[in-house]
Amino acid sequence: MEHNMDNVTSMSTFLLQEFSEVREMQILHFFVFLALYLTAITGNLLIIMAIILDHHLHTPMYFFLLNLAVLDLATISVTVPKSMAMSLTNNRSISYFGCVAQVFFHFFCLSSDFFVLIIMAHDRHVAICNPLHYERIMHRGACLKMVASGVTFCLFYSALHTISTFANTFCSNMVNQFFCEVPELLKLSCTNIYLVEVGLLIISCSIALGCFIFIIITYLNIFATVLKIPSVHGQKKALSTCLPHLAIVTLYVTSGVLAYVRPPSDLSSVLDITFAVMYAIIPPMVNPFIYSMRNKEIKTALWKLLALELSSKFIFERFKN
Repeated sequence: MEHNMDNVTSMSTFLLQEFSEVREMQILHFFVFLALYLTAITGNLLIIMAIILDHHLHTPMYFFLLNLAVLDLATISVTVPKSMAMSLTNNRSISYFGCVAQVFFHFFCLSSDFFVLIIMAHDRHVAICNPLHYERIMHRGACLKMVASGVTFCLFYSALHTISTFANTFCSNMVNQFFCEVPELLKLSCTNIYLVEVGLLIISCSIALGCFIFIIITYLNIFATVLKIPSVHGQKKALSTCLPHLAIVTLYVTSGVLAYVRPPSDLSSVLDITFAVMYAIIPPMVNPFIYSMRNKEIKTALWKLLALELSSKFIFERFKN
């Protein structure tokens, strides 16, 4: 494809970044991403099944965790399968509309994920700092409204970023990233329209940092309250639900902001790919393990699920014989 101005408007495909031109390394990349993807899918599906099937987990905290698991499945499915297919088939191309869809859903899933993490921080704050008012504040209707308003806002937010990005005229179709990431697409712009999206990204990163500060302050209040709990067991239980959450939010925000506000460079950077993996792949993969390993209720529900599966298999075998 020619990369001149006359041909730009008819651009129908983009070429994504390869991890390597060596065929053996491409196959290795495929299997590494396959392992990460299957780990994320399995972990999040187990969380979803445990919460849906165990009525003891039908509480606001686990309702939000269910939403987080669903969004994590979607987040990792937006970028990883395409990258795997690219390595397996040795075909770097993605259609123009495929790239548009990837940008929209990438923004939607990540922003919704972050919104749910903010709600989860608020939920833990109310549960630990205002336990007597918890049921009045975090009732079913309030939980549904919070999630619904978050999803609605994120749909508008994602559409705004997608329209702003693809309003640009692109001089090249070579994207230096393993998926259609906005900062890399903006580097291909021929006009100053890209500055609109740069402005939106700066505003978005500022809001994200503001929300992150809100989450930090929320957890500082929680920790201050937890230290006043006379029971050591109560302190451990409260901290076990809060510390993993704070760790994930920190990784998510810092890597995402660094990926989007780093000064542009024409050279393909290992850092760009590293930050992309850190905010787009690692959190969806580790979330279910952090929450299940540190949470007694989730572990109990998963053991019940396993016991039910084994007993069903045993009954089926006996019936068959």
